[in-house]
Amino acid sequence: MDATANHLVIMVKYPQAGRVKTRLAAGLGMTGAAMWFRHQTRYLLRNLANDPRWTVTLAISPDRYARSTAFWPDSNIRFTAQGNGDLGQRMARLFRQSDGGKMVLIGADIPGIRRQHIARAFAELGRNDAVFGPSRDGGFWLVGLKRGSQPVPARLFENVRWSTEFALSDTLAGLKHLSIARLPVLSDVDTVDDLKGCDPAPLALPMARRYPKRKGPNPQE
Repeated sequence: MDATANHLVIMVKYPQAGRVKTRLAAGLGMTGAAMWFRHQTRYLLRNLANDPRWTVTLAISPDRYARSTAFWPDSNIRFTAQGNGDLGQRMARLFRQSDGGKMVLIGADIPGIRRQHIARAFAELGRNDAVFGPSRDGGFWLVGLKRGSQPVPARLFENVRWSTEFALSDTLAGLKHLSIARLPVLSDVDTVDDLKGCDPAPLALPMARRYPKRKGPNPQE
C-alpha cells in the first residue's frame, strides 16, 4: 500500500445462502437474505469504489473465496482474505498489514454509508490518531487509524464484547492514549425490522414475498 494514500477496506462475508445474514434470514429466508446482502454490497461498491480520494480493498471471509469476483461489480477493487480469528483479531490483522497512510475499515451491511462519511473519516485522521463511526446498538460501523507515525496498538480490539452494546466502549477503553474522532451514528441491518427506512430497502418486501420465512431455528450471526 502507498504510505501516503487513503485506504478503504470493506469487510464482507461471501454471500452464500445460509452463511450470511442469518438473522435477516428469519424474515426473508436464507436465499432472500443472501440476495439482499449481494444487492447491498454491490450498491455500496458502486457508491464508494473508483473514487480518486481513496483505494478500495474487499476483505472476504471465508478466505477460500478471497479471489472470487463473481458477486462484485467490475471496478478498480483489490481483494484480500480476512484470515482466522474473531472480528477483533481479523480487523487488527488488516490494520497491521498496511504499510502506512490512513486506513478505514467498514462493514458492507450499513445502507446509510455515503461517500461524504468516508471522506470525513479520512479528514478526521488528518487531525486525530483514530476515528470511529458509532452504531445505534452500541457497536461501530467504521474504524480508522492513521498509520506510519505510530504502530498499531498492541492490544487493539482485545477484551471486546462483540455483538453487545459494549463493543464500542470496550474498544475505546484500550485506546485511551489516542486522540479519537467520532462520525454520525448509523445502523447496520441484522433483521427485517432494521430494513425500515433503509436504502436499498425496496428490495426487501419483494424478497419477503418470494422467499417466505422458513420454519426452524436460525443461528445467530
